Amino acid sequence: MNNPRLAGRYAKSLIEFSIEKDQLDTVYNDMKFLLSVTNSNPDFVSILKSPVITTEKKEKIIESITKGRVSELTEKFIRLLIRKTRENNLPEMVKTFITQYNKLKNIHPVKITTAVPMSPELKEAMLAQIKTNPELQNIELQELVQEELIGGFKFEMGDILVDASISRDLHDVKKQFMNNEYIQRLR
Repeated sequence: MNNPRLAGRYAKSLIEFSIEKDQLDTVYNDMKFLLSVTNSNPDFVSILKSPVITTEKKEKIIESITKGRVSELTEKFIRLLIRKTRENNLPEMVKTFITQYNKLKNIHPVKITTAVPMSPELKEAMLAQIKTNPELQNIELQELVQEELIGGFKFEMGDILVDASISRDLHDVKKQFMNNEYIQRLR
C-alpha cells in the first residue's frame, strides 16, 4: 500500500543525512540504480511487498542485488528499512528521494517520446526551446521511442503533457466520426 507521507519522511531524512555525510550525489546514483531495478523487475517489488516471505529472506535478496553496487550509506538505509519492516515502501521512497533531490538541485525532468529516435539537432532545438524559460535551465532529458505514435511526439514535464502525435490525431478524428459530429452539422 502506498504511503506518500512515510516515503516523504524517509526520503527527506536520507537526503539530510547524506548531505551531512557529503554523499548526496553518491546516494542519488544509488537511488537511480534502485529505481531501475524496481522499474525493470516487478517480481522484486512483489517480493518486497509479500507478507509471506520472511524479513531474513528479503534482506538476503536485497543484499544479493545491491552488494557492491550501492554505497555503504544506502546499504545501512536499506537495512534500517528492513529492521523497521518498511521494505515494502522502498520503491516509493526511491521515487520520492529522486523527486526531492531534483527539487533541491533545481533539476527539471523532461520526457520526450517520439516514433523514431530524435536527431541530435532536433534534440538540441527542443532543449533550446525549453530553456527559453529562465526557470528551466537545468533539464534532465529522458528520450523514449514508441513506434505506435506513427509520428510527432509526446512531451511530459511535471504535470504538463503535450501529445502532438499522429496516433492522437487519428484517434481524435475517429472519435469525431463515431460521434457523427459532421452529420449533425449538415442537418
